[in-house]
Amino acid sequence: AATGAVVPPIHQVSTYKQDGVGGLRGGYEYSRSANPTRTALEENLAALEGGSRGLAFASGLAAEDCLLRTVLTPGDHVVIPNDAYGGTFRLFAKVAQRWGVEWSVADTSDPTAVRAQLRDRTKVVWVETPSNPLLGITDIEQVAAVARGADARLVVDNTFASPYLQQPLALGADVVVHSTTKYMGGHSDVVGGALVTADAALAEELAFHQNAMGAIAGPFDSWLVMRGVKTLAVRMDRHSANAERVAEMLVKHPKVTEVLYPGLESHPGHEVAAKQMRSFGGMVSFRVAGGEEAAVEVCNRAELFTLGESLGGVESLIEHPGRMTHASAAGSLLEVPGDLVRLSVGIESVDDLLEDLRAALG
Repeated sequence: AATGAVVPPIHQVSTYKQDGVGGLRGGYEYSRSANPTRTALEENLAALEGGSRGLAFASGLAAEDCLLRTVLTPGDHVVIPNDAYGGTFRLFAKVAQRWGVEWSVADTSDPTAVRAQLRDRTKVVWVETPSNPLLGITDIEQVAAVARGADARLVVDNTFASPYLQQPLALGADVVVHSTTKYMGGHSDVVGGALVTADAALAEELAFHQNAMGAIAGPFDSWLVMRGVKTLAVRMDRHSANAERVAEMLVKHPKVTEVLYPGLESHPGHEVAAKQMRSFGGMVSFRVAGGEEAAVEVCNRAELFTLGESLGGVESLIEHPGRMTHASAAGSLLEVPGDLVRLSVGIESVDDLLEDLRAALG
């Protein structure tokens, strides 16, 4: 608005001149509390998810931590999914639990199973859909009804889908969580997180804790996520198209025992995913004949697929969840199979990706 710049500028500033004591120009006083570049991103996030307010954080886990400490007190209970990001599980099991937060596990694809885990002090039902790394699908509308019946909030981690493919608030969720590191940023060059809600009162509480706790997104990180969002739609279309081709090839491969991708009609959550998602995303997991060591070897032999953690960038990544992203869940109800390989399918030529996977499988 001030200059007509097509791209919001990076306000690399820590403090702001005040127009008299307590006279804040535009509401800015100190960049932990607010920064114009972060404000631009937060307004963008709210618009994308159909919320009243978005909040940007230093990482996805920082966003989750702020949410939990805002809505929970010691003795409260949370229902968590039986398939979730290992860092989320670690936050509940190793951090929040020590603070007095109780949790139990449910297959969130089954609303009856979620209902069975509810307690008098259940305050949050936590969902990932598609889930990480088993690509499970939860019917957001049905689980939202279950949560409302218990006077609990439904939180949906929308990282795998992005708001281009799925908008949980419109389906009944109370809060949406993102690791903006992934598809929102889209280029493997920024770490960030976000919360979005349509509840104005809750938004004020979250904003208070965001400022009080301080794990905010910096101006350059905010700018990078906004840059990524500009191409979100075209990237997600290509990610989804490539992933569908990859999944179809893997289904037919003799060394693959199971393919986990909601775009396959054989996937148990296919119909729900088709109902609540624009398309099926860029994440594919599969199980390898020969067990864990064979799965590790597939990861090691891949060349175009880069062996690495994270996901959602324009380049394709491959990893072994049991030894990498989900090692913290070993020995728990969220432990992932040892023969599992997870792919973040990028936007390269799909024929090259297929050739690389065939070579890696041997």
